[in-house]
Amino acid sequence: MAAEESRYLLGGPAPGSNRRVRNEKLYLATFAAVLGPLSFGFVLGYSSPVIPELRKISDPELRLDSNQASWFGSVVTLGAAAGGILGGYLVDKVGRKLSLMLCSVPYVFGYIVIISAQNVWMLYFGRMLTGLASGITSLVVPVYISEVSHPKVRGMLGSCVQLMVVTGILGAYVAGLTLKWRWLAVLCSFPSCIMLFFMSFMPETPRFLLNQNKRSEAIAALRFLRGPHADHEWECTQIEASVQEEGLNLSEFKNPSIYRPLLIGVSLMFFQQVTGINAVMFYAETIFEDANFKDSRMASVVVGSIQVCFTAVAALIIDKTGRKVLLYISGFALGWGPVPWLVISEIFPLKARGISSGACVLTNWVMAFLVTKEFNDLVGFLTSYGTFWLFSAFCCLNVTFTAFYVPETKGQTLEQIEAYFRRS
Repeated sequence: MAAEESRYLLGGPAPGSNRRVRNEKLYLATFAAVLGPLSFGFVLGYSSPVIPELRKISDPELRLDSNQASWFGSVVTLGAAAGGILGGYLVDKVGRKLSLMLCSVPYVFGYIVIISAQNVWMLYFGRMLTGLASGITSLVVPVYISEVSHPKVRGMLGSCVQLMVVTGILGAYVAGLTLKWRWLAVLCSFPSCIMLFFMSFMPETPRFLLNQNKRSEAIAALRFLRGPHADHEWECTQIEASVQEEGLNLSEFKNPSIYRPLLIGVSLMFFQQVTGINAVMFYAETIFEDANFKDSRMASVVVGSIQVCFTAVAALIIDKTGRKVLLYISGFALGWGPVPWLVISEIFPLKARGISSGACVLTNWVMAFLVTKEFNDLVGFLTSYGTFWLFSAFCCLNVTFTAFYVPETKGQTLEQIEAYFRRS
């Protein structure tokens, strides 16, 4: 029976059944969730086509100088850092599903503030609100997807988070070719509204429900996600065996099974940002203008398209190649974009998932703020060549860190990954 159970966890037949586990509704739940990262991508991409327009606008109350432009691009990361803290609280208190539904509110309200902006401070406030929603999204969606998936497809579905982020960035770049900044904000608000609608029909994750002693609801969620022919009772029992009902206290962070994955997750988020990717994506159009490209907007679209293509490749191959192999590859979209978000959704024990994920998201967005806000100062101090050589040096450190400290999680259940850290 053990071999049959193992095949079931990898997406094969359920124990005692000759039918395959059906994944259609699992994919539907994933689609509903990744509309959040799509919204998040529109937030990140919005500044690139809008900053050049706002720097030339006739209204002096809205016109951005170079310092204001850098704040307009980077202030979203401060909102996202706060969103990481808030998301870490919400994901454990109200659940994964409701947290996602709630974050649509600051998305929409933030864009309403931007659309109605009469001065620069309203632009900043709107960006802060959309950043807050982005921070919650970047924490909750990977957790939701990892907890509803089975190991055979968890890597692919988890990588769809970053795929939808870069798709949103590209969407903002393309729409920015024709839409003025207010109308672009209207367009960017749509994905979060659609997410709110679809998520209202999706189940909460079985692991959260079991942690809340809601076994019948967990069985119903598994029936939705796995289809009627899977052995829901058996999978529920496997999850229950690792669910810790007691709360987490600070003294438990002395336990290697909690602090080791936390240190790995925080380090992955730090290294992801010091590659400089967000500086490039936030200011893509400005960078190409400074490089004397004839059509800086189209050059930005080309960069966004390459990001989408290679992130899609990563999503397709990650369950075959594993996580570490992609982290050794030099391209951001193929490795350091999607993989860190996937790994932090896998390695934390259930009772520490909220606070540990919050610490990782906070680290990511604080570093994103520092990199994006200080990018122009770095260029002034080190020159463009020196700045990008510095980013390259950090990329080399990334590979070294991966080789020695990041575990391979391909093909393992979340419970097996948790057991690995308890043993080591």
